[in-house]
Amino acid sequence: MMQMRTHTCGELRLADAGKSVKLVGWMENVRVVGQNFAFVVLRDFYGTTQIVVESEEMMAVINDLNKESTISVEGTVRERASKNPKQPTGEIEVVPAKIEVLGRCRYNSLPFEINRSREADETQRLKYRYLDLRNPAVKQNIILRCQVIAALRAAMTAHGFLEITTPILTASSPEGARDYLVPARKHPGKFYALPQAPQQFKQLLMTSGFDRYFQIAPCFRDEDARGDRSPGEFYQLDMEMTFATQEDVFAVLEDVLPPIFAKYGTYNVASAAPFRRIPYRTAMDVYGSDKPDLRIDLTAKNVTALFADCEFEALRGQTVKMVDISDCKLTRKQIEKLLTDCEVQSGSKGYWFKVDEKGELAGGITKFVSGMKDELAKALDLQPNTLVVVAAGEYATKSVGVMIKTFGAACEGHMDKERYEFCWIVDFPMYEIGDESGELEFCHNPFSMPNGGMDILLKAERGEIDPLDIYANQYDLVCNGVELSSGAVRNHDPEIMIKAFELVRLGEEDVKKKFPAMYNAFCYGAPPHAGIAPGVDRMVMLLAGESSIREIIPFPMNKNAQDIMMGAPSTVEQKQLDELHIAIVGEVEKDD
Repeated sequence: MMQMRTHTCGELRLADAGKSVKLVGWMENVRVVGQNFAFVVLRDFYGTTQIVVESEEMMAVINDLNKESTISVEGTVRERASKNPKQPTGEIEVVPAKIEVLGRCRYNSLPFEINRSREADETQRLKYRYLDLRNPAVKQNIILRCQVIAALRAAMTAHGFLEITTPILTASSPEGARDYLVPARKHPGKFYALPQAPQQFKQLLMTSGFDRYFQIAPCFRDEDARGDRSPGEFYQLDMEMTFATQEDVFAVLEDVLPPIFAKYGTYNVASAAPFRRIPYRTAMDVYGSDKPDLRIDLTAKNVTALFADCEFEALRGQTVKMVDISDCKLTRKQIEKLLTDCEVQSGSKGYWFKVDEKGELAGGITKFVSGMKDELAKALDLQPNTLVVVAAGEYATKSVGVMIKTFGAACEGHMDKERYEFCWIVDFPMYEIGDESGELEFCHNPFSMPNGGMDILLKAERGEIDPLDIYANQYDLVCNGVELSSGAVRNHDPEIMIKAFELVRLGEEDVKKKFPAMYNAFCYGAPPHAGIAPGVDRMVMLLAGESSIREIIPFPMNKNAQDIMMGAPSTVEQKQLDELHIAIVGEVEKDD
């Protein structure tokens, strides 16, 4: 028993009738039904209890309070005359002998109704997040997050991993996103960087002789927000293993994740180990994405060869991909609306035609493809009532990927939504041609071991193979169309590392300068090692059945990377800038 209460607001039952109790909590609602008669809903972290005010003295206290004031109630439990079976405490009520005000709400009105806060404008919710979190439905996501993190810690420890924390203040290094920089007061003109990930530190731990490492690691990246990405900071289950292969990493996660998803997930069905493995190029060809949602049964068909001489200019001589959707009941208007949505996401216009009840082509671009019905029938399943959506041009693959996810969710019978489907995406290309540079760049992780090691890199250097044909020992874990994590077998050999960087025009001195600790450590006998880092925030988002990652973060930033509750980022005093040897150049954004 706590000193301030004998019971919680979710604890009392009919068996407690007649007991003297003391409850504390927020005054959620008051319903006055007579001069000295009212029902009060008292809420704490654990639930609600009905308080029945029946005296002038108690009524005077209640009348003087606004909703959401915190109070202490001492009284007697009794059986309700009118029970509420939907409430755990619905069979009892408390008649108070004493009500004490603990924390007065000084506002007559609230920014939103607490129990309906999710219907409020997001800006208001984030500004008054401490009120938003009082909503049990919102609070439950944070509780779920705590439970999942505890379960992850327990599972990793059971697998022999040690939880080791790595530095927050470190050196800036090129890891794919923009750094958050922290000025070093004692070293004018120099900066720390907040880690985008503990990548180098965990690899250094492996070279230090630790066998299995993990942490619930904070990561900081200055990047734009998305539904499944929060700007600023996020957390990941960071792990690394020595003397390990891809198979060892897969075995750990395939053992750790399914029980957690089974216990805490919104859906009752999840993939069992082993998870399906899909090569990267296959995923792009078949699903138009390296993050396929395997709950959807739609796939893409490449019909480029059929349209070399098509009279429709948008398709003629272009890469053309189609998706056939059987038993489609969408109207023309609905089809056009969904295609517009796809265009917004992919930046590429889509087209369509349909097979009617009689098996004839109709609607959309039918007049351009009607003469190719036989050829299309060989490539597609053109049954009556089949909708065919079409993507063409440079971005056909991306566009068709968006179409699969959009139409798969919208067309009845093509998506089993209430399940978790995991898969591994494997065999990523080591290199790609950069969109901006037009030159060879690392496709994903520069620390990945190339499949074939030094031999394959030397062949590329000699021109015997195209560098774009080199695969990396790298893998992604995907669930329901969301990338949960990336991982790789690491490049632990300094000579192979240098050769890999030489292909993207960076020499030995560049490697030593950018990654001095890791390069030097590898020169002292580094073990083969591999790892991965599933995103905790994304994992909890999936488990909670939420579409926005902000719903499962206690105090998230908005889409513009602002904490409007705390007023961050904010200006600072000139004295602070002077101490850090920083001068502001250009116009300063004013605080709201």
